[in-house]
Amino acid sequence: MRVGTPAPEELLKIAVEIARQAAQTARRMRAEGVSGISTKSTATDVVTAADRAVEREVVAALRDLRPDDTVLGEEYGDTAGSGPVDPESVRWILDPIDGTVNYLYGLPNYAVSLAAEVGGEVVAGVVRNAVTGDEWTATRGGGAYRDGRRLHGSTESDLGQALVGTGFGYDPARRAHQAAVLGGLITYVRDIRRFGAASIDLCMAAEGLVDAYYERGLNLWDHAAGGLIAAEAGLRVAGLAGAPAGRELLIAAPPALFGPLHDRLARLGVTDGP
Repeated sequence: MRVGTPAPEELLKIAVEIARQAAQTARRMRAEGVSGISTKSTATDVVTAADRAVEREVVAALRDLRPDDTVLGEEYGDTAGSGPVDPESVRWILDPIDGTVNYLYGLPNYAVSLAAEVGGEVVAGVVRNAVTGDEWTATRGGGAYRDGRRLHGSTESDLGQALVGTGFGYDPARRAHQAAVLGGLITYVRDIRRFGAASIDLCMAAEGLVDAYYERGLNLWDHAAGGLIAAEAGLRVAGLAGAPAGRELLIAAPPALFGPLHDRLARLGVTDGP
């Protein structure tokens, strides 16, 4: 850590406290009825009043505790604006409700995801399922945990026996390409799962509830906390051909599965489509 910056454990403590309150808000607002529904990138890419309210709540809480930090959130962008950012400062990366479609339909798989980044590196993160209360945490170099239990990921080494999680974008052309890739992959794995919240998917991979996970089109707020949790559980989290995980592709898998899954996806042209 840089001199003068807080320890990852301190940042995680803040993140956990705020994420727990935010998850309560999301669940309460869902119980009161979904409102303020609009769309973003496509007609199927929804955002609700709760997404916006939870983000405002988290930003306000962070400003009270750490007024000099910045926040990158899904709904309102980066509070740092377009000016230069001190590389030693803390930036929080927030998805207020990851899994908004699940939230809209009342499916119990949506989460608050909050990560702390210092010097361009994510050093602490929490993902909290707002319905079940399941909570996954990690600090850089300190391991990943679910409710106090250390996580180590799957021990599966045979891709043909692997349960693989994935997700889909909202653009119809991208979905068509992703479906074609999935059609080429499914005969080489045990099965596929699609739960609808990338942050939780990554935590499930960290826990070994799925053996591996991949997705194209994720934003930083989708994977900042979950990606750290997966990596600290011993998974390799990266993109294609040595690239870092990002919008082009994210693969999270144990080392024994990463190579075979990576190579199969590359042969299927996973990044060739829109």
